Amino acid sequence: MADEELKKVRSKFVEKASKELISQLLDDILEDRIVNEGEKDSILEENKSTADKARSLIDTVKKKGHEASRKMIVRLQSRDPTLYSTLGLSSGQPAPPAAEPEMEQEWSKTLIPTTEAFWRDKQNDRNIYPAAKCSIGNRVALLITNIKFTNENLNRRGAEKDEENMEKLLTSLGYEVVKHTNLTGKAIDDSIIEFSKHPKLKETDSVLVVIMSHGKLGAVLGVNCKNETSGDETPDEFPVNNIYKHLGSEKCSALLNKPKIIIIQACRGEKCGSVLVSDGANPALVCDDVKQPGPSLSAGEENIEDDTLRCVHKEKDFISLLSSTPDTVSYRHPDSGSLLIQYMVEVLNTFAHKDDIEELFRRVMQRFEDFSVHNKRQMPTKDRCTLTKRFYFFPGL
Repeated sequence: MADEELKKVRSKFVEKASKELISQLLDDILEDRIVNEGEKDSILEENKSTADKARSLIDTVKKKGHEASRKMIVRLQSRDPTLYSTLGLSSGQPAPPAAEPEMEQEWSKTLIPTTEAFWRDKQNDRNIYPAAKCSIGNRVALLITNIKFTNENLNRRGAEKDEENMEKLLTSLGYEVVKHTNLTGKAIDDSIIEFSKHPKLKETDSVLVVIMSHGKLGAVLGVNCKNETSGDETPDEFPVNNIYKHLGSEKCSALLNKPKIIIIQACRGEKCGSVLVSDGANPALVCDDVKQPGPSLSAGEENIEDDTLRCVHKEKDFISLLSSTPDTVSYRHPDSGSLLIQYMVEVLNTFAHKDDIEELFRRVMQRFEDFSVHNKRQMPTKDRCTLTKRFYFFPGL
């Protein structure tokens, strides 16, 4: 039994455990709910010497039985493999049954909160963007959804569900949502300029910008957009590049060195994302490309002086997830909404409490790896990533 193992190595553990290791193990077993905040504080504050802290730690865990002791041994193996080996411990992990089938991932319908211990453990890591509780409380996001268009044939059925799902997710992540619906290209541009002046940007640790509409390569289309066959000389569109201009270092100093997360649900062209062509007469999915016919339309430096001015990177700390690869379409279900938004909600609800944004985006992309409906394919793309550190949402704090 694991508690008996701890009993046997108690003297050596007390002798060799460092103060740093004890602190790390206490955070670990707090996260594992082996001890509570009061027990952790008691071990740290009521014992003056490192040896006394180690003795109190191992005795506390040992008294809680086999499973608690096993979990601490596993944590010790991860934190200090050398000491683990010196003590002659075994992790006590049960061997997995032979040929047991892999369990299908269960997706959480609500956002799983992070733990206080996980957040504290990340605070002094210089490779992670800072996220103090006060800055988390000042988060703000911009949500733009185009649903109804001047040309009713272009209306995006199911986009109402996208707007609802994304607003709920952003709010759960602690962001105040600035929401706009049914904007022209110029109005989209104006709304981002207005957002760049939001008073909370000085205090926030990050921003999210979500835009959902029809689109083409390099642009999101406004509600007055028309088919190119109409010969419209002044297309109603918003250049995606303007996001980076308006929220970049030059024009939005309040977001300097802060993550700016961009999510765009829109086609980037009219091509199918696979080598096969679907010939279904009544597709279950529609796309956000206005050219699609029929029902699909519904969808060593010298002499440098530094006084008061400093040079900063023009574009830094951005990461974007676009719903498809260049020149290809994005799909949307007329009832349940866009695939990207559905998968985004599921992944963040399930993993945002422990994964950084790049890992979360990778998980979303992975959802599309085996996606296939009538030979349709879609693959989201991470774009213009200039994050220099890892960013965690720390939901629920």
